Amino acid sequence: MISINNLSVEFSAKPLFDNINYVINKKDRIALVGKNGAGKSTMLKIIAGLQQPTGGGVARPDGVTIGYLPQQMVLNDTTTVMEEVSKVFSHLDDMQARLDRLNAELAERTDYESDEYQDLIDRMTTLTERLAMEQSENRIAEMEKTLLGLGFVRDDFQRQTGEFSGGWRMRIELAKILLQRPDVLLLDEPTNHLDIESIQWLENFLITKAGAVVLVSHDRAFIDNVTNRTIEISLGKIYDYAVNYSKYVELRKERVEHQMRAYLNQQKQIQDTEEFIERFRYKATKSVQVQSRIKQLAKIERIEVDEVDKSHLSLKFPPAPRSGDYPVIAENVGKAYGDHQVFDGATFTIKRGEKVAFVGKNGEGKSTLVKCIMGEIPFTGSLKIGHNVKIGYFAQNQAQLLDGELTVFDTIDRVAVGDIRTKIRDILGAFMFGGEASEKKVKVLSGGEKTRLAMIRLLLEEMNLLILDEPTNHLDMKTKDILKQAIKEFNGTVIVVSHDRDFLDGLVEKVYEFGGGKVKECLGGIYEFLEKKKLSSLNELELAKGMAQQPVKKESAPEHAKTASQVNIENQPKLSYAEQRELQKMQKRARKKVEDAEAEIARLEAAIADAEQQMADGRTDNEIIETHASLNKKLENAMSIWELASEEFESLQS
Repeated sequence: MISINNLSVEFSAKPLFDNINYVINKKDRIALVGKNGAGKSTMLKIIAGLQQPTGGGVARPDGVTIGYLPQQMVLNDTTTVMEEVSKVFSHLDDMQARLDRLNAELAERTDYESDEYQDLIDRMTTLTERLAMEQSENRIAEMEKTLLGLGFVRDDFQRQTGEFSGGWRMRIELAKILLQRPDVLLLDEPTNHLDIESIQWLENFLITKAGAVVLVSHDRAFIDNVTNRTIEISLGKIYDYAVNYSKYVELRKERVEHQMRAYLNQQKQIQDTEEFIERFRYKATKSVQVQSRIKQLAKIERIEVDEVDKSHLSLKFPPAPRSGDYPVIAENVGKAYGDHQVFDGATFTIKRGEKVAFVGKNGEGKSTLVKCIMGEIPFTGSLKIGHNVKIGYFAQNQAQLLDGELTVFDTIDRVAVGDIRTKIRDILGAFMFGGEASEKKVKVLSGGEKTRLAMIRLLLEEMNLLILDEPTNHLDMKTKDILKQAIKEFNGTVIVVSHDRDFLDGLVEKVYEFGGGKVKECLGGIYEFLEKKKLSSLNELELAKGMAQQPVKKESAPEHAKTASQVNIENQPKLSYAEQRELQKMQKRARKKVEDAEAEIARLEAAIADAEQQMADGRTDNEIIETHASLNKKLENAMSIWELASEEFESLQS
C-alpha cells in the first residue's frame, strides 16, 4: 500500500537512514523500535509527508489517507471539545461541492457515448458512494463514543479545549484522527498520557477497527497486544520481523550474536592484514604482496555492531534506613476543590516494605493523594506518616527543579555517596548519558533527557519510602527494565502512580483503584486487578441490563403456580440478534481464557515436578531452590487467574 524506496536521511553529514526499503501493507500493525535518536519519529514524519528525505522517497497510491499523531500538537483554544473533534468531517462539505460541480457538468454534456462521459459517470458514482458511506446519521454518536473511550465525560464535550492539560489535548487530537478512519495510522507515543482503561480501549480500537498502523511506543504490553510486525532501526539500517515485540526480542538476540561473531572474525582478518603490511612494508621483494593487501584492506566493507547493551547493569538504591512498621496510615482522607470532591473516605494502611500501585482514570485523584502524603496540600481526615520515614518523591514536574547551569555529571556527582560514586559514568551510560553527553549542561537537555536525569538523581538519595508519579513516560524499554529491577531490589516501601502495565507487572503486590470519588484496595498484581475489574464490570453490566429489561409479570398465572423453568424464561432478558452474537463472542473469549489458564497451570505443575525431582536427586544449589520458589509463586498467580476466568465464563453462561 505504501512503499518506502531507497530512503536516505543525513543530519550534519551523518547518515540517519541509509537506503532503506520496505512496504506497509493494508493490515500491517507495525511497531517501529530502536534506541533514542535512531530516527523513529523522523521516519513517521517522512511517511506522513511532513519532512523530506535526503534521498529516495515514499510512494503513496492515490486515495490512500494517512492520520498522524505527533508527540506535541497545537489545538485551537477558541472551540469546544465537540467543535474541535467535528472538524474531521469538514471534508464532507468539500466532497459535496465536488459532487455538485460534476452534476452540473453532466447536465451540460451530450456526448453520451464518449469515454469522457463514462469516466464522468464513474467519478460521480464513486464520490456519491463514498459520501453516502461517510455521511452517517450516527456521526454525533461516533464522536461521543470515541471521546468517552478516551476517558472524557459528557460534561467535557462543551468545555473549551484551552481548559485541558497537554495530555487531554493530545486525546482530543487522537479522537480526531481515529474518527477520520485513515487507511494508515501513524502514532508517536500515543499512550504517554492515557490511563490504563483508555489504553485498553485504544488497543481494542486498533485491533478491531484500524487499517494499517505504524506506531512508536515504549509501552511493551501495548505494542505486544496491538502489533504483528516489528521494524527495528539500527545504525541507519532496518531489520524487519513479521512478529510482535516479545518474539522480536528473542530473534534480535540471535541476530546480534551472529553479527558479533562476524564482526570479531572480520576484526581478526583486518588485524592480520595490517600486521602483514607493517611487517613487509619496506621490503622490496614483498612490495607487490603489500600493495595487494592494502587494496584488499580498502575494499573490506566494515561490519558495524550495535552499541553494547547495558540493560544488565544492576542499579541499586542505597540501603533503606529502617522505618516504622506502617509508613502510611490513611483514615477517611478526602480532598475537594471548591464544589468538586476529588475523592473521599480513603482508608488504607501501607506496611513497611510493600510495593503498591495507584491506578485509575486521569483526574480521579492519584497525584492529588500523593500530594496529600507529601504534605503539599490540605485535606480532610487523618493521614499519618510513620516513624523515621524518609520520602523520595518523583513528581511529573521534577525535571524543572534541576539546576540548568550544572553539567549532567555534576548533577549526579553532588548527590552520589559511597561506592556508587565510582559507578557514576556506568549509570549515566545506562540512562543514555554516556561519553560527551555527560558533560552537557542541563539547560540544553530535552524534556525527556531532563526526566531521566531527575530519575537518576532521585535513585541515589537515601530514602525508605519511594513515591514515583508516572516515572516511565519518557523512558525507553531498556531503561525501564533497569529502573524496575532497581525498585524490585529496593528494601524500602514504594508507591507507584503509573499506567504502564508491563512496568507494574511483577513489581507491585497491591493495587489501589481511584474512581467515582473512592479509593478501593485490591490485593494482587496489576493483571489480577484487571481481571477482577473486568469481571466486576461485567457483573454490574449484566445486573443493570437485567433490571432495565425485567418483564412485567402477567396476571393470568400467580407466581407460585409457575414452574421454575417458566419463571427463569420470563425473567430472562430478551436479546437482539446482534446482542446474541456479541454474547457468543464474549463466551468464546472467556472459554479460551479458561483453557489457556488450565494449560499454563499444567505447564507450571510439570516444571515444579521436574524441579522437585532434581532436588530429590541431590541437587540443592541456590538456582534450583530459587527456580522452585518462583514456579510456585507463578502457579499461585495462574490459579488466581483461572478462578477469575472460570467465574467470568460461568457468569456469561448463566
